[in-house]
Amino acid sequence: MLAVNNIDLYYGAAQALRSVSVQANPGRITCVLGRNGVGKSSLLRAITGIQSISAGEILMNGENIAALPPHERARRGIAYVPQGREIFPLLTVRENLETGFAPLPRSEHNVPDEVFDLFPVLKDMLWRRGGDLSGGQQQQLAIGRALVTRPKLLVLDEPTEGIQPSVIKDIGRAILYLRSKGDIAIVLVEQYFEFARDLADDFVVMDRGTIVLSGEKASMVEQDVRRYMSV
Repeated sequence: MLAVNNIDLYYGAAQALRSVSVQANPGRITCVLGRNGVGKSSLLRAITGIQSISAGEILMNGENIAALPPHERARRGIAYVPQGREIFPLLTVRENLETGFAPLPRSEHNVPDEVFDLFPVLKDMLWRRGGDLSGGQQQQLAIGRALVTRPKLLVLDEPTEGIQPSVIKDIGRAILYLRSKGDIAIVLVEQYFEFARDLADDFVVMDRGTIVLSGEKASMVEQDVRRYMSV
């Protein structure tokens, strides 16, 4: 599905990623862990096309998409839930969800029922403005908007940040449900170790723009991972 191979990424003269390689496959959750500022969000921006890479390749179902702009990657099935949610505060919940129609053919311009099954609060608040929702509700809206695009790859950047515990549990259950469908690959950046540990099938730990630990969950040594997450 997704194969990121030896990518480098720069912001001006500063190198954010150094020969980073990551894979994500349908029916599995790949968790990317590490402290703030080690390149986790840069990796997601590279995958989604928001930031260009200077070396390496990004393959989606065998096609190198590294030169494609974000909207073309969305058409190929990549959906992004950014850090900070970035919903449209002046649009209603319904209008926010409908922005997910952009990469879809007209015949698919509808909100899948599973969005409301996973996040019932969105159905109750369809006509409320996005900016009037709580932080947790906005996070559910951001994930729902991504699901409207019928993704093959779902990329989430710290979905638990600033969210109350009850909503964190709802988001965790939603991610597990999406994995259970077997047709979506999920890449999750997370700083909350317990949340990531409980969800991960595969893990990647980053430090200073490189990958220092990786493997399947069964090989994860909690002490080693936590060492790269503590301040």
